[in-house]
Amino acid sequence: MTRRASGRPQVVLASASPRRLQLLGPLALDITVDPADIDETEHPQEEPARYVQRLAATKAATVASRAPGRLVIGADTTVDLDGAILGKPAGPAEATAMLRSLSGRDHLVHTGVSVRIDASVVTAVATTTVRFIPMSDDAIAWYVGTGEPFDKAGAYALQGAGGAFVAAINGSVSNVVGLPLTLVIELAAELGVPLIRAEPPQRPPHRAVRP
Repeated sequence: MTRRASGRPQVVLASASPRRLQLLGPLALDITVDPADIDETEHPQEEPARYVQRLAATKAATVASRAPGRLVIGADTTVDLDGAILGKPAGPAEATAMLRSLSGRDHLVHTGVSVRIDASVVTAVATTTVRFIPMSDDAIAWYVGTGEPFDKAGAYALQGAGGAFVAAINGSVSNVVGLPLTLVIELAAELGVPLIRAEPPQRPPHRAVRP
C-alpha cells in the first residue's frame, strides 16, 4: 500500500459519483477518481443485493489493474422494491412510475462495496430500509420537474429535495446517499489500511487566562 509524504492512504474511487467522493471527503484521504466503465446489465433472476455486490467487485477489479499498490473502492447502489431492481430512470415517465410505486411504502437500498489492493479484495453489501410518505400526483410531478430524480437509483435523492418524502430510515444513512462509510472503513481495515487515524486531532495549545 503506497502513501504520499503526508502519510495519508492513497485511495482510488472507481466511481464518477460526486456524492461518493463527497462522503469520503471528511476522512482526509489522498483520493483519485478513476471511474470503471463496465457493463451494468442485470443477469437473469439476479437478486438486487447480489447485483450490486457483483458490480462493485467488477468495478474495483477493473480499476485495480491500473492502480497497483493503491486501495481501490468500488461501489454500486440500487433500490429494491419487493425484489425488483429500481435503477436510474430513463426519463420523466419512468421516474414518475418509480415514485408512485414507492409512495407510502417501505423499500430497501443496497450498496455493494468492494475494497481491493492488487489481488487482495473484500466485498460486502450494506442494506438500509427506507419508508416513504404517501405522495400525491402533484407532489410527484413537482419533484420530477426539478430534474433531481434522473441520475438517482429509485428516482430520488435523500440528500436533496427527495428527502422531503422520507418518513423513516432504518440503517446507514450514507448508504442511501450512495456509500456506507462504516462498511468502507471496516473493509479497508480488513486489508490492513486504517482510513481513520488512531491519534486524536491536534488541539491548539491551552492559554491561561489571567485574572
